[in-house]
Amino acid sequence: MKFKFLKHKWQKIVFKFVLIPVIIIFLLALVVNRYWSPILANKVHDVVLSSSDSLYRIDFTDARLHVLEGKLTLYNITLTPDTAVYNQKKKQHLAPNNLVELRVKRLVLQHVHPFTLYFSHKLNIGRVILNEPEVNISYQLNHTKDTVLKDHRTAWQKISKSLKSIHIGQILLNDVKFKYHDYSGNKVAISELKEMNLTANDLLIDSATQTDRSRLLYCKDVITELNNYTGKTASGLYTYKIKYLKLSTLKSQLNVEGLSLSPAKTDLFFSKSHSDRFGVNIDSLQLNNFDFLSYHKYRRVTASNLLLNRGSIRVFNNPNKTKDETVDKVKTFPNVMIHQIGTDLNIDTLRVHHINVEYSEFNHKSNKTGTVTFNNTSGHFYNITTNKATLAKNNITMVNLTTYFMNRGKLDVQFAFNLTDKDAAFTYKGTLGPMSLQTINPAVMPLAMVKATSGTIKELSFDIQANANVFKGHVGFLYNNLKVNIFQADTANDRLKKRSVLSMFANLFVIKHDNPDKAGETPRSANVVYLRPKDSPFFKTMWKTLLEGIKPCVGVDAKKQQETKARLEEHQKNKREHKARKEARKKRRAEKKRQKELNK
Repeated sequence: MKFKFLKHKWQKIVFKFVLIPVIIIFLLALVVNRYWSPILANKVHDVVLSSSDSLYRIDFTDARLHVLEGKLTLYNITLTPDTAVYNQKKKQHLAPNNLVELRVKRLVLQHVHPFTLYFSHKLNIGRVILNEPEVNISYQLNHTKDTVLKDHRTAWQKISKSLKSIHIGQILLNDVKFKYHDYSGNKVAISELKEMNLTANDLLIDSATQTDRSRLLYCKDVITELNNYTGKTASGLYTYKIKYLKLSTLKSQLNVEGLSLSPAKTDLFFSKSHSDRFGVNIDSLQLNNFDFLSYHKYRRVTASNLLLNRGSIRVFNNPNKTKDETVDKVKTFPNVMIHQIGTDLNIDTLRVHHINVEYSEFNHKSNKTGTVTFNNTSGHFYNITTNKATLAKNNITMVNLTTYFMNRGKLDVQFAFNLTDKDAAFTYKGTLGPMSLQTINPAVMPLAMVKATSGTIKELSFDIQANANVFKGHVGFLYNNLKVNIFQADTANDRLKKRSVLSMFANLFVIKHDNPDKAGETPRSANVVYLRPKDSPFFKTMWKTLLEGIKPCVGVDAKKQQETKARLEEHQKNKREHKARKEARKKRRAEKKRQKELNK
């Protein structure tokens, strides 16, 4: 029986050149789906085993190849390390620092070319998609530099017997559940991440890329994105948050937006800790030329520059601190603290833009809190490092900052920290520009119980050489029309009460109201030497040194302090004598009155 639709010549041509090839391809697809899926599965298994030097094994329950769609789907994939191989490598000092486990319910490989794989031995895949994978990474510092392997072959050389090349256009990991175990410290540190996406572009393993150092894990670019990350410190006293994070290995750049470190509520924090209370908010952070591979393998932080843009740093001195004069607070010096972080750090330049710094302290005598602010702080830190090779070339960290003291006076300050000196030597110098003295009352009223009723700072200058033992240098303080009031705590009414007599005495006999006293005269300045008490921390010692220089400038030098003390003691003596005479007269009047009443 002849098909009616083949009676015309054009129908026979269509059937011969179109339908027959389609039918043949369809039949071939059925054969390929049935017999080539195991072939592909075995290829993947062999590649992973050989490229990892038998450290990792990959398994899956099913593999389906759709030739017409060019798609391969793998189900229930597990990538697991062979612990026996890992332990053997540890004994040989060849084990990697990072160990990875991966679980994926379904992995989709799109635009697969099975004929190229079979006939040309080239694995070419357009895209790999892993939805909601679970990734567990454990870190243990097995070595601090690349080990000398017995097997010097590259990944391509290891797979070259099975494959000529591997190319994957794009790898997508969406909604990754990530858990990280860090065994490098005294305790195991566990981090968990959600809402993380990872994209790897242009993975290529062949003879040309086997030594290409511009690629990370043979990928041209690996992009990691993290949204809305929140965690707590081990103590539970701080919560840290990241609104958005992005890492690009092609750009060697790490970007963070909305970084914050928030302490627990004041009462809870100070009831559980004797440390100062910190709060940090940074709008944006950018780390450039970041060597991610070095950090991933050895926890080395290496970058050309770090930029912090807009934010605030708040410090509240813990009022429950127990004074221990045996503890040396030299550890609070920045050039000592940097070595305590326990990380190989090497950042050429740190730039800060528009950062507000706030320091608050509770005074038990006044029962009040005073706050000092440095607003709109900007500047540069150069050569921030703990790296031994870098320190051998340059052991000085330079800091240049411009800020506004109490949001008014412009303060320019420069530091030079010696990072290798055994006495933690450093220098600091700077100038504070014009501002009203009344602006500092929110700090000096609660902390010193002194109020500036008038006065203008023309300039404060300082140049100090310091180390763990002694701070010495020169201080100059120019001002006009200085007048103060002195207060004492009124505990009954929870306020500060003015000491009128003492205030008048200070303004009349102690302080000098202007420096210089008259136009054209040489202003007073001071050479200061301040021996640091062992328990005095960094910023407190800096301020105490400046204060020792400011006192002579306002007329309160050592001689004047002795004279003032003597006058006050004389005044108190006269006051006591006057009171005694008054009481004696009162008693005599009372006695005379009593005698009169008896005589009546």
